[in-house]
Amino acid sequence: MSERPCEQRAATCYDGSSRFSGCLVLCLCLSVFTLLLQSLWVPLEMSRGGAAGRSPEEQEENINQRCISATDPQSLCEAQQTTKSQQSLCWKINHTGRKSVLRPQRCPDTLKKTIQALLRGRRGLGSRRLALRLEALSAQVQRLSRERGQDPQLSREDLSVLLHSFRQDQQGFARLVQRELSRVSQVLDRLGRHQQHLHQAHTPSHDLRLHAGREEECEVPMDHAYPVCAEKVEFLRARWQSDPCYAFYGVDGTTCSLLTYLSQIEDFCPAGLGAKRSAPPWHQEPHADTEKAEIRTTLSPLYEVIGSGGGPAVNFIRSRVERMSERWTRAARRMRQSSNNTASRQMRVLLYPGALAGKGGPRFEALVDRGGPLGELVQWADLSACLTILGHNLTFSTSQQLLHSLIGAAPGRGSCPIRRPLTFDLIYTDYHGLAHLHGAMGLAFLHYQYNHHVIQIIMCLVYRCRFRILDSFGTEPAFNLGSYARRHGYKTQWGSWELQPRQYMTLFPHTPDNSFLGFVSEEAAREEMREEELEPAGYRKDRIAVIYGKQDYMWQGKSEYVAVISEEMETHATVYQPPGLASHLPSSIRNHGLLTQERFLRLLRRAKVFVGLGFPYEGPAPIEAIALGCVFLQPRFHPPHSSDNNEFYRGKPTTRQHPYVEQFIGKPHVWTVDVTNKTDVREAARAILRTEVKPFTPREFTCEGMLERLGGYIAHQNFCTESALTWPPECALRAHLGPQGQSCVSVCARSSLVCEPALFHHLNSPAAFARLSLGCSSVGQEVNHLLPAYSPWGRRCGLQLEPLLFSCAGSDPAQRRLCPCRAQRPDCL
Repeated sequence: MSERPCEQRAATCYDGSSRFSGCLVLCLCLSVFTLLLQSLWVPLEMSRGGAAGRSPEEQEENINQRCISATDPQSLCEAQQTTKSQQSLCWKINHTGRKSVLRPQRCPDTLKKTIQALLRGRRGLGSRRLALRLEALSAQVQRLSRERGQDPQLSREDLSVLLHSFRQDQQGFARLVQRELSRVSQVLDRLGRHQQHLHQAHTPSHDLRLHAGREEECEVPMDHAYPVCAEKVEFLRARWQSDPCYAFYGVDGTTCSLLTYLSQIEDFCPAGLGAKRSAPPWHQEPHADTEKAEIRTTLSPLYEVIGSGGGPAVNFIRSRVERMSERWTRAARRMRQSSNNTASRQMRVLLYPGALAGKGGPRFEALVDRGGPLGELVQWADLSACLTILGHNLTFSTSQQLLHSLIGAAPGRGSCPIRRPLTFDLIYTDYHGLAHLHGAMGLAFLHYQYNHHVIQIIMCLVYRCRFRILDSFGTEPAFNLGSYARRHGYKTQWGSWELQPRQYMTLFPHTPDNSFLGFVSEEAAREEMREEELEPAGYRKDRIAVIYGKQDYMWQGKSEYVAVISEEMETHATVYQPPGLASHLPSSIRNHGLLTQERFLRLLRRAKVFVGLGFPYEGPAPIEAIALGCVFLQPRFHPPHSSDNNEFYRGKPTTRQHPYVEQFIGKPHVWTVDVTNKTDVREAARAILRTEVKPFTPREFTCEGMLERLGGYIAHQNFCTESALTWPPECALRAHLGPQGQSCVSVCARSSLVCEPALFHHLNSPAAFARLSLGCSSVGQEVNHLLPAYSPWGRRCGLQLEPLLFSCAGSDPAQRRLCPCRAQRPDCL
């Protein structure tokens, strides 16, 4: 209730002297009640359940406080009737026509008892002074009432002075109540902190807890070097209970604990007064090993890391490593003898196949025994063997819980940074594992991408640069940058992680934007024999075709295609057959069911043709079949399958299929036909039967090839520093301006070169266009994955504004792309 209506009411009462005293007392009572309501009101949700465990005196005080909070005089007096110390009403209200007759009874006594109740609940000196002042005011009102009865000519100025005095007392009262409420809040904070400490007493690593000072000594600092400190304090104040990790770090909701956490753990606020500034624990670099990585000739350390009994997927990885161990060690001995071998620093490496961990792990494991995708497991097995031979220290895990322990994650839901610096130099994982790391590392995950200096404006890759993502089909730059992908229709569930594109490591060399990791052809890993030592009979094959497709759905729509091949040769299959279900394969097909790797390779040694159905799109099997002297027959897709016309690719962060075997191997080892044309299929089958083909393995799929490639990546791909931009060196650059509508992959391939994205920055300047004798009428910078490029219409030269978007892939009919090409070894990618 405001003061102005109170003055009007008092003025009205002034004309009727018989009711002046009652109206004045009512006005003062209502003003006090309104002020108490404004200053002492506590939200309902804060008071629920508050009576539990209170003494009778505290419960009586709680009733008095609820009386003070009443919004009308009648409810106030009715509430006070419930207490033992209040027996009579403050006033009685009788309605007589339009006006109400107010009969004052014991309002001054009620006010005094209310003040006494407040005094019992507030033990501070300020509340005592307040009570004394209000009691004096009550006495002044009573004296004025008596004087009014003796002197009917009491002036209006007397009333104004009295009201002005009350206003001043009201303001002082508000300040005193605010201080008292602050003290009560501090008491509640201490009680809450005590409760949190009791609740978290079982949590280990107490040395990581933050020890804040007294609450009344903590104020949010205004420091230009930490511009978002105040904002972060309010954000955390509202959300600190949403994740147990905050309590683990000592946050209890008080300002001191928030500031300590934000200065010592998240680095958003300055250190407290007198405190020594130090970097958060996860900012600090662990001690780097200086030991050199020496080539090993044994895989024994890897067996200890992988262990046994880890489920079908891990058993598959281990069995492949054991089966190929002799071939790896022979390659290691040859590599040791090479004069080009230079030892690099020994790396601490974490291998975390995220697809085998978390909720999706059991589903993937179940597919292993039913003909599911094994190409990824082949790559994990060969990667682990390769790193071991190269002399690095490995940790292997398929447990999400163990991952949290390995990286030092705080207990909770991942909102907080990790407890210590990341101890691994490299982390190989997949998209699933990347999501697990993001959920466990909190703010540190962003820091492991960028290092924020001073006020977090200057950014460079620091820790997230250590991630390497095994990505079978690759991630093109247009899909990698989240904001760009959303604006231009490249958003998928797998992209938008904003890594360096070369941190994605592919199964085949799809696009030079990513790093081709590959695998080793198991047959090629056997001890090589010189071609002249082989007898012609060694290349002879039976008139057998083996179909590439281990599940029924892969055969759909291919019955006529398979029937033509079956007319020319005996046809075999290795399709998974669920127990108790009839086979849907044609009767002319001899199905062996799922075979072990040894039996499958034995079948391929007899076969003349390995027949692709169009899906799987790619995998290790065609490379191994070609290494055994088979001809790979595959369908031609026109137009090539892409995210625009194929459901499988629609969710992939890539624009099209990249047929490696057709482009890089070709005839006589690979034949590509139109499966809808029976004549073409029949003629191709007959031509293959007449052709004698020797076993062939590209060097990039041998043990030596993979060791050289991965060793080069580890030595030169250091994305945590700018040195990554210097490899390959600038002298390898061959600048080419392509025709309109062609990607840089195609532009370089026309000249028997490969596109090298690491050299793009040498072309991203007006001088690069000038060296090609291009006169630019205008030069502009923008965020576009097709730049740098030249537009003939208007002679406009476009430069790239976002380095993460340098891309060999992509084309535009209106643009001539400026491409960084380089030469390649004729026997290796």
